[in-house]
Amino acid sequence: MDTVQKTGHPKGLYLLFFTEMWERFSYYGMRAILILYLTKKLIEGGLGMDEQNATLLYGYFTGLVYFTPLIGGWLADKFLGKRLAITIGGITMMIGQFVLFGMNNTTGLYIGLALLILGNGFFKPNISTLVGGLYADGDDRRDSAFSIFYMGINLGALLAPFIIGYFTDNLFATTNADGSVAYGYRYGFLAAGVGMFLGQVVFNVFAQKYLGNLGLKPVKTTGIEDKAATEGQSINPVTGQPLTKPEEGQRITVIFILFLFAVFFWAGFEQAGSSLSLYTDKFINRTIFGFEIPTSWFQSVNPIFIVTLAPLFAIFWSSKLGRKLSTPVKMGVGMIILGLGFWFMLGAVAERNANGDIADIANKAGIMWLIMTYLLHTIGELCLSPVGLSVVTKLSPPKLASILMAVWMLSSSIANFIGGFLASIVETLGAGQVFTYISGFVIVCGVLLLLLSKFISRMMHGVK
Repeated sequence: MDTVQKTGHPKGLYLLFFTEMWERFSYYGMRAILILYLTKKLIEGGLGMDEQNATLLYGYFTGLVYFTPLIGGWLADKFLGKRLAITIGGITMMIGQFVLFGMNNTTGLYIGLALLILGNGFFKPNISTLVGGLYADGDDRRDSAFSIFYMGINLGALLAPFIIGYFTDNLFATTNADGSVAYGYRYGFLAAGVGMFLGQVVFNVFAQKYLGNLGLKPVKTTGIEDKAATEGQSINPVTGQPLTKPEEGQRITVIFILFLFAVFFWAGFEQAGSSLSLYTDKFINRTIFGFEIPTSWFQSVNPIFIVTLAPLFAIFWSSKLGRKLSTPVKMGVGMIILGLGFWFMLGAVAERNANGDIADIANKAGIMWLIMTYLLHTIGELCLSPVGLSVVTKLSPPKLASILMAVWMLSSSIANFIGGFLASIVETLGAGQVFTYISGFVIVCGVLLLLLSKFISRMMHGVK
């Protein structure tokens, strides 16, 4: 890429930023209302599922969303090219949202979710890999670039619950004869589909101008213009020489090691859309100055913190101190911070216990417990997720870039299956016990990763 802005980043980064922003608007907008759509009564505009089955279905859906990138990444690497895969994925997800809008029943639910799962498989691994392809091996800007890209992800995730929550809870909500509210969930899905459409239009109009030929064909390189890369090899950023096969093998092994730790991080983090959302709906005092905040709006709290803090993290990762920190150290710290975040939810549980009967839905906990949980979870996420995306593009041999990115995303798939199960047993064990177990386990994993960081770093052969 020869078109570089004064910030030092290629203009293509901002095109990918904008495309991903609208895709995340579509996904997170739908996700913000999904658990509510499943559990609200038919007369309230939902499907009337019981909470246990709904949280399991939510976990299966979000798990499969991050499983199909294995297929989409492989097809892009071998046959389609990344840009065509992104377009196929975007159009498929758009149709899925429109199905959810047009078929407001169980059949429409399963068809719509299936299309979203399939489309995400084509879209997700390939757009992240394109970001990495803008930078050569050893380029210190890559971690910073992924933090900027990650801000785009969360800008879409920030806007979606506000807009879609307004559509469902206010603009298109009606009052039934018995005085109950019929929520306009189908119009939330429509708005999500329109967001996906906008992202695809922008991407396909400007991709050639700002990305050139990057990702246009199923080539074996990720943008490194030398013989070794053309042959599918990676370059050691320290020595400048091609890596040997054993060294490449160790780098790939590191991806799988970090993948295992990421599974447990995301299993805790993804409680935001299930158990935390249900807990918020029932047991958090959402009324401020006489206005009851829609539950779906709380899905914007994490993105608000991301958009606010991501630029600071991008600056820090590019600083002298930030460059000294290895990826395992960053990720280990992120896991510990995530675990500490659940302590605030334990504070909410303790407040309700102190106030009386915990089964009484009129017994509410203060909203700041939830806000502080999201703040710490966001800080943990910024230490792990954009850094993880970046390191996978650094460690992957060029010919395996998309498929290994899909492997990394598989951590979210497994985590969401686990997370759905955890959310489903909240009713049985109680929120306090479940939050305690998640917190303790994630903190232990974070400490273990810190202890292993030097060993893992040696296997990375020059990658920080």
